[in-house]
Amino acid sequence: MTIYLYNTLSRQKEKFVPLEEGKVKMYVCGPTVYNYIHIGNARPAIVYDTIRKYLEYKGYDVHFVSNFTDVDDKLIKAANTLGEDVPAIAERFIKAYFDDVEALGCKKANVHPRVTENMDNIIDFIQALVDKGYAYEANGDVYYKTRSFDGYGKLSHQSIDELRSGARIKVGDKKEDALDFVLWKAAKEGEISWESPWGEGRPGWHIECSAMARKYLGDTIDIHAGGQDLTFPHHENEIAQSEAMTGKQFANYWLHNGYINIDNEKMSKSLGNFILVHDIIKEHDPQILRFFMLSVHYRHPINYSLDLLESTKNAFVRLKTSYANLQHRKNSSTNLTSDNEHWIEIANQLRAEFEEAMDDDFNTANAISVLFELAKQANLYLNEKHTSTEVIDHMIRLFDEQSNVLGFSLKENEIVDEEIEKLIQKRIEARKNRDFQTSDEIRDHLKELNIILEDTPQGTRWKRGD
Repeated sequence: MTIYLYNTLSRQKEKFVPLEEGKVKMYVCGPTVYNYIHIGNARPAIVYDTIRKYLEYKGYDVHFVSNFTDVDDKLIKAANTLGEDVPAIAERFIKAYFDDVEALGCKKANVHPRVTENMDNIIDFIQALVDKGYAYEANGDVYYKTRSFDGYGKLSHQSIDELRSGARIKVGDKKEDALDFVLWKAAKEGEISWESPWGEGRPGWHIECSAMARKYLGDTIDIHAGGQDLTFPHHENEIAQSEAMTGKQFANYWLHNGYINIDNEKMSKSLGNFILVHDIIKEHDPQILRFFMLSVHYRHPINYSLDLLESTKNAFVRLKTSYANLQHRKNSSTNLTSDNEHWIEIANQLRAEFEEAMDDDFNTANAISVLFELAKQANLYLNEKHTSTEVIDHMIRLFDEQSNVLGFSLKENEIVDEEIEKLIQKRIEARKNRDFQTSDEIRDHLKELNIILEDTPQGTRWKRGD
């Protein structure tokens, strides 16, 4: 079936036709690496990883690029606060990013370009815009002439006059027009900087993605994606820069995921509800967080709360239980039953419904509903007096296919005796140090893995649950 996706540029669903048959060029705006990522960063990481996985499931060769902003005002501020240099902070939080998103089931991009490793390319891009008359230098800064690009506002669907009415020029501002935006910033004393035709400085935020997308994917790409908050001005400015530079359409399809609220309030540091993934996955299975994020269509807002996360966990356990029951029954089944074709037909229909959901603008919420229907049908089948390994294998294969696309596993984690003993020893040390929180966390973790602890006068013993 054909994939249809909602294109922010046209504000309607469109048939997906890649530039080159069988191949997809996809660019996703990555994080600014000055801290651990929060759950607002986690949503696009999960969403676009899932879309990538589904495109690959459909047979496309996806070239996936996602950048790191490893120099900007936030990184410089963090460096000054912590007494470290910018590259050291960036390196630390890039590693932390990979740790967090790997735990969430996300694959690495084909390329993760960094601003600092592409400075010559960025400077050349800016110089080309100056040469073409789309940008100008002012006392070491370089600005983009927004009014020089006729299509400005087409992504956010705003007219240039509407944008102009909301803009302001501060006293002493070097811009010629309030709508102009910075491409290159002259260095301030003590800041990290690079040599350029306009003096020492560093790039503005918007230019980096235009330059790196072009370097790694070409003048025109299939899909450009990011959070809804990036639509304007970041993505709008990318279009203006890139299309002025090349004279070609920058991206054919623009995807934007919705916002996240915390307990029905907008997430913000001022409200104290700024939640880091690094902290969540210490307390909760990261697969549950991924499952939660995919339980709502990616374009819709999603509300996060601990109660909702717990409900998600219970739902996820139901799927895992159904999968485990199939695995358990497989060993005692035969191929002597006569209604295999009926049950395989049901499973195949569910595969078609899963693809139908995902083909409709990557509707993971509906796709997950299909997984629950598969679990229901599997449970009904296992109530049959005689079961077939052929049918069970088919259902297991279908569970695996669909869960792999969605980026989680329904298989039980295997834990070996040596790992159990190490965890028990760690728990004993925690109890000696009166660190009862850690002690309880280890007990609960082992319980989730079906390991039962017994504290006796002779020490702690363990056994596997039934």
